[in-house]
Amino acid sequence: MPPKSETQPASAATVRPDHVYDSIDPIFHLLRILPFSFLRPPRLRLKLPNLTLPSAMTVYSLILLTYFMVVSGIVYDVIVEPPGIGSTQDRFTGSVRPVVFLPGRVNGQYIIEGLSSGFMFVLGGFGIVLLDLALDKNRAKSVKVSFASAGVASIVISYVMSMLFIRIKIPGYLG
Repeated sequence: MPPKSETQPASAATVRPDHVYDSIDPIFHLLRILPFSFLRPPRLRLKLPNLTLPSAMTVYSLILLTYFMVVSGIVYDVIVEPPGIGSTQDRFTGSVRPVVFLPGRVNGQYIIEGLSSGFMFVLGGFGIVLLDLALDKNRAKSVKVSFASAGVASIVISYVMSMLFIRIKIPGYLG
């Protein structure tokens, strides 16, 4: 059996495109024709608004701000309304001392705890961006070294501080 040709015959090309309106329902035809016999659509002279795209730095800043708010637990802070900072009484002196981290509760936080943890996560992400900028071939070597060292320092500080926050939050964890 010979293979079929992929071109369509000429009779298939003459199919009417308005086959959707082929209906024997007279009410359908009346509704389709009658309103346009005495109604005319208005001439609209609408101009499209001239919208310009935001710059790449604006988009990056908005995404970074959104990331900071999400990892800081802003939604949790709005719903639960925890205190900004906690306090505990010293056993020996009886004085009240401020507490930044809510110890022992993984699913609870003070507002300042969430903001500081979110800042550390953003600092680590910013360090990765600096490492990416250090790979640009069009920059001077001293600028590349500066970007790379600042990126590595940001990532290391972010990691060490995040691990410290976890050790304060959950005593006896990771060590």
